Amino acid sequence: MAHGSRRRDGQDTGSGSDARPQAGPEPEADHRDLDGDLDCDGGGESAAAGGRGGEAAAGGGRGGEAAAGGGPDGGAEKDPEERARAICLRLLTGTPRTRKQLADALRKREIPDEAAEEVLARFEEVGLIDDAAFADAWVESRHHGRGLARRALARELRLKGVESEVVDEAVGQLDSEQEAETARVLVERKLRSTRGLAQEKRIRRLAGMLARKGYGEGLALRVVRRALEEEGEDGESLEHYLPDD
Repeated sequence: MAHGSRRRDGQDTGSGSDARPQAGPEPEADHRDLDGDLDCDGGGESAAAGGRGGEAAAGGGRGGEAAAGGGPDGGAEKDPEERARAICLRLLTGTPRTRKQLADALRKREIPDEAAEEVLARFEEVGLIDDAAFADAWVESRHHGRGLARRALARELRLKGVESEVVDEAVGQLDSEQEAETARVLVERKLRSTRGLAQEKRIRRLAGMLARKGYGEGLALRVVRRALEEEGEDGESLEHYLPDD
């Protein structure tokens, strides 16, 4: 009887050891869209991105994407507004966009204009689209990170579809003194690499660098002249190429 009991105990023990917990489903892959302009410096972009609450209000965050169908852009879902919502949420993940950038993306995916307008208006209402915040963050990031002048910043924002009034207000954050100081720092950094070149070539290279970043010719030449004089270049020879202050 004892042996029989042990066998039964052994069988019970063996049966218990086979009952292993089942692994849960693997998390769904996070699809990222590669379309659209991704040229945003990381510094100030989050200011226009909105929060989780805004995502929930606009379409439920991940839930809103899941509701839009099985494909990356919700192609399996017939409702165009659901598709548009999923596309916009995915494009806004980690990178703010202007209204025009999102509208262009929806048009590219053949979302009907009426559905696109409805979703874009809703996203603006909850703060997921905010062109003014985008422009402010863009100016802050691109001026301090790349040294771009107001003219170059305004051109970039207009290309992204920001309205002129909003652009003017954003670039108005920078005044002439701040712009001149940034130009001086840029020339100072570049000056060492031009040593050994002919004076005229140094001037062209330094002034050209500032011009490409949107600085006016007059400011660029004044900053270059001062930098070369401080380095010990002959002031009289500079007169031939550069205007006096």
